[in-house]
Amino acid sequence: MALPSCLLSLQKLSPRVSSAFLRQPLLVASTKEKPGAAASRRRWQPRTGSVAAGPMSAEEVLLRPEEEEMKEEYDWREEWYPLYLTAEVPEDAPLALTVFDEKIVLFRDGNGVIRCFQDRCPHRLAKLSEGQIVDGRLECLYHGWQFGDDGKCLKIPQLPDGARIPRSACVRTYETSNSQGVVWVWMSDKNPPDETKLPWFEHYARPGFKDVSTIHELPYDHSILLENFMDPAHVPISHDRTDFYSKREDAQALLFEVTERSCRGFAGSWSKSKPPALTNLLRFEAPCVLQNSNEYIDKDGTKQYVSALFLCRPTGQGKSMVIIRFGSTLRSPFVRLLPTWFFHQNICKVLEQDMGFLSSQNEILWKEKVPTGRLYISLKSCDTWVAEYRRWKDKVGHGMPYFFGHNSFSLAEDPAVVEHAPAGLTAGISSSMPAKGATGDIHAPNPINRYFRHIVHCKECRSAVKSFQIWRNAFVFMAFTSISMAILASRRQWKAFYLVSAAFCMAGAHACSSALSLIKTNFIRGHRRL
Repeated sequence: MALPSCLLSLQKLSPRVSSAFLRQPLLVASTKEKPGAAASRRRWQPRTGSVAAGPMSAEEVLLRPEEEEMKEEYDWREEWYPLYLTAEVPEDAPLALTVFDEKIVLFRDGNGVIRCFQDRCPHRLAKLSEGQIVDGRLECLYHGWQFGDDGKCLKIPQLPDGARIPRSACVRTYETSNSQGVVWVWMSDKNPPDETKLPWFEHYARPGFKDVSTIHELPYDHSILLENFMDPAHVPISHDRTDFYSKREDAQALLFEVTERSCRGFAGSWSKSKPPALTNLLRFEAPCVLQNSNEYIDKDGTKQYVSALFLCRPTGQGKSMVIIRFGSTLRSPFVRLLPTWFFHQNICKVLEQDMGFLSSQNEILWKEKVPTGRLYISLKSCDTWVAEYRRWKDKVGHGMPYFFGHNSFSLAEDPAVVEHAPAGLTAGISSSMPAKGATGDIHAPNPINRYFRHIVHCKECRSAVKSFQIWRNAFVFMAFTSISMAILASRRQWKAFYLVSAAFCMAGAHACSSALSLIKTNFIRGHRRL
């Protein structure tokens, strides 16, 4: 995953690695923990050394399969999952979301407090996310049943006068937490929320720390997505020239060191093998948090912090949603002048550069139905984090609805639901989006299209699209008006004035159209364009 040009500094700062981990087999360790307790982590001291000169054997280059990981007690429901950016939750409409295959609905009550219910009306199973907010209550638009903050039904229009609402007329509720600008949901119905498992990101609480945050839906499994984000080796190739620092000629062997492992995840550092050997610190926290961070001293002697944060939520078999946050305590004056939508479209571009690879990878995994260790050719100088993640899946995957580990896998008990009627599929996708109708030339939702992957989830980009459309139409109108005036004008100087005005207006319309294309259009590599 390449970093957007808005945070070029993130590429400058990466920690120096003092490890010969590249030549060592991966450390294997596990730590038992009680259900619901915060995971303890076992640490290893860094080992100094350098990569051996001369040809290396296959044993030294490849990550060989190891013994099967000891399984840890794990329940995917006993976790916090990132749902949405708090600022993007609609004020006046419910929002349909999923965690694995569990359908939930997010909305704001009369006091603006975010609530989360099961996305199913107890009456006839209609999706509550297709309903509306009435007086702070969530109303099912099928028959008008209304539900309060605690999920109890407060109104049934069809009840006879004096009749009581049945006790069973209630919706299952989920506990949520609004932490550092992100809405999290606790999926368990057995145990109360475990606050020790709620992620806290120290950098994002630092004074002066600014970040660019964005949401994206993607057409592949969240484990594939996490693999992609923890794979620095692909950046120079896949994202060549996307910014000033990603260049394919910089592709090289990488040095990795794992410093922590547990059933709650792993952590370590990585760097390039060629100078300048700067270091990045990586941490994966169960079930779906990945952070790449740096600390450095600037030329004024001030300590600066940089972070790339990926919150990846499983939304069903072969689907995922990610909240991406790039932040730093230091931003250049030029970056501050750029609008938010510019950074968002650049992140969209980076994701689209990888989309074809990851979609095919996801398809092959589900078709072959074997562990990744039997399909991947993993290099110590490239794929250490991916191997670590798949071995973590070996330890805890039995507590998930489905998974692919390094040495084991488990398919979902129920196959993914496929809509047989195209109209049903279209209606389902439409009702799941927070957008309130088609925009411009887009009429049917397409989950591969950037508009429905990102723009419908982003107030800033929707506002930019609307503004550019208005300005484009205004410029076109003024251009035609100027041309008409030039035709009617009798004096040569007035004809010239109106024609020049028309030219400027057409240039403005073209600029608006270009901006709209930049925001809405999927990235296509040059050699693939017609």
